[in-house]
Amino acid sequence: MQGFLNLNKPFGITSHDCVAKVRRLLRQKKVGHGGTLDPAATGVLPIALGKATRLLQYLREDKAYRATIKLGITTTTDDLQGEIIAEKSADKLSLEQVKIALEKFQGTIQQIPPNYSAIQVQGKRLYDLARAGETITVTSRPVEIHQIEILDWRSGEFPELDLEIACGPGTYIRAIARDLGIALQTGGTLAALTRTASCGLRLTESLTFPELETQIEQGTFNPIPPAAALKHLATINLSAKEAKAWCQGQRILLSNILPEHLGDFQQIYHEDRRFLGIGKLLNTDENFLLIPQMVFAPE
Repeated sequence: MQGFLNLNKPFGITSHDCVAKVRRLLRQKKVGHGGTLDPAATGVLPIALGKATRLLQYLREDKAYRATIKLGITTTTDDLQGEIIAEKSADKLSLEQVKIALEKFQGTIQQIPPNYSAIQVQGKRLYDLARAGETITVTSRPVEIHQIEILDWRSGEFPELDLEIACGPGTYIRAIARDLGIALQTGGTLAALTRTASCGLRLTESLTFPELETQIEQGTFNPIPPAAALKHLATINLSAKEAKAWCQGQRILLSNILPEHLGDFQQIYHEDRRFLGIGKLLNTDENFLLIPQMVFAPE
């Protein structure tokens, strides 16, 4: 079984737990995921099956979330799963103040990952260092926030703000909650998080574990084919002779390349429409050289 599963991750379990459960349900040894979700987060968790695990690096990188931020509270983990370290009434805070503060969180911003995160420092995960009581200074890094939209605002002593966030890879929504609280001088933490899109997969088309189990029992489960998950990449079709050489790891000289083929990576197909893998084009003086990056199907 080769392809992808758009899993709707439930609350309270790790992404690794999800991979292990999918492995058991499908009796598939080779299973991987495309981007960790915290145990308290729900939503789209892309799962790769079989040789498709080698394609995870070529999937779309943009992500989208629905988040609830609680203002007036600061926690050790930047979400409500951590210990509360400060509380400050924010009942005087207005939605207009929040809107002004959010303007600074659009575009390319500098972000410091949460202390409890999977980022590696000195060969160790930050959450392991934090649990051991070690204080580590983490440098900020650039992340891309494409759009932030306010969905709802609930005033009170500890107001809650519902946001829809579209962002690039490596963005921590917990860090946005923390930094928004700092900007408003109230403190802030993430109260709830659902990933609505990842790797080109959307929540509206995802499967819960009960739905997946039903499809497996009925024999109707079919993984998402590579072509559907990689449709953001241009495609190149090879003749039978070219496909055989390419699948043996040989570089192929091509001519008459279309402009859309000049991106970094390409989907490679046999002329009979079989998916063969991922290639990269190198522009030479007279022709284009197609270099195999990942051979998915032998010729």
